[in-house]
Formats: sequence, structure tokens, C-alpha cells
Amino acid sequence: MKLADLILVNYNLIFMLPRLGIPLGFGDKSVAEVCMKYNVPVDFFLLICNVYTFDSYVPDKEDVVVTDMRLLIPYLTASHDFYLRERLPHIEQHLDRIVDKAEKKYGTVLKRFFDEYKNEVSEHFVYEEETVFPYIRALISDKPDSTYHIRDYERAHSNIEDKLNDLLQIIFKYFPGDTSSIDSVEVVYDIFQLSSDLNKHSLIEEKILVPYVELLEKKQI
Repeated sequence: MKLADLILVNYNLIFMLPRLGIPLGFGDKSVAEVCMKYNVPVDFFLLICNVYTFDSYVPDKEDVVVTDMRLLIPYLTASHDFYLRERLPHIEQHLDRIVDKAEKKYGTVLKRFFDEYKNEVSEHFVYEEETVFPYIRALISDKPDSTYHIRDYERAHSNIEDKLNDLLQIIFKYFPGDTSSIDSVEVVYDIFQLSSDLNKHSLIEEKILVPYVELLEKKQI
């Protein structure tokens, strides 16, 4: 299948391409041809596509075992950068315009809530990048850290998208009706889109990353 046709089927896939180092401008090349050009394992690419395309899709352990996972950590790290450097600042710009036009009591609550959420997301990603990912790299290099296990990550893992629903409820229920409708609609749309993306991100971590690392851990026994 041509990659361009695949993107037309599900335009949300366009957000995953930069995280895999695939730029636009791939012409009529097939998925396999584009993956080969940018050194992306085709099976991994299709696995991520399935996660983003089918709401009911949950990869099983058999899929994980046979998939080339060398880009999994780079993909997750690139996703972190995308959320922190692109999506959250974009949403914040909309919120700032709304806050400037709203009554102070509403604007203050909204701004404080969003700032707390950004800090929570940042801390979540720092833990993964400074603790979990180095542990996985050590496992891959046959130098495991026996003081840590992926089950520790499962216990600590939280759904950072849940708090976005609280932010939406604040906007839906308590924001003044005279607030700019364009900014309000755009920020709500962006929050919905981010929440959906984060849901997929969490699914990848819980249903692909964790089983993959469990497999690596078993090889060390």
C-alpha cells in the first residue's frame, strides 16, 4: 500500500511520522519503500499504525515477540518531545488568549490547573527517560540492573491523559459564555486531540513496552 493512501485513510497517522524520522514528500512510495529508506522496521511501523488506527486494537504478546523493537524507545522519547515542545505550548497559547479576556477568577483557576498539569506530565516523562529507558537499554546490552524491574514501572505508571478531562470540564461548566468562541472551540479541539494521542501513547507503553521488557527480563534468568 502507498504511504500516502494510508495517511488518507487515517490522517492522525501524520503525527507519528516525525517521531519515526519520516518527513513528508514520500511521493508514490509504498509503506515498505518509505520504511526502508528511513531505516524503520516495517513490522514496528505497522504495529504503531494499528494502535493509532483501530480503537479496539490491543497488540498481544505474540505480536510483540516477533516485532523488531529497536525504535521503540526512540519513538517514545520523540513522543515526549512532541507533547512537551509542540502540543502543550500550542494549547497554552490558546489558553493564554482566553485567560487575558476572561474574568480574573476564572483565568487564574484555568492557568494554575494547566501549569500543574504540565509539571505532572514533565515529571512523568523525566521518570521514564531517566529511570525506565536506561534500565531497558541496559537489559538490551546484557547489563541488567537487578535492583529494578519493569513491574516497578507498572506500579508507578499513571494515565496523564485523565487530568485533561478535568480541564475540559472546567471549560465546559464554569467558563463564561462571553469568552471568545473561536479560541474556546480551538483549545477544546486541541485538548481532545492531545487526550486521544496520549491514550494511544499509554497503550503503547502498557501493551507493547511492558511485555517487551518482560521478555528481555526472562532472557536474563
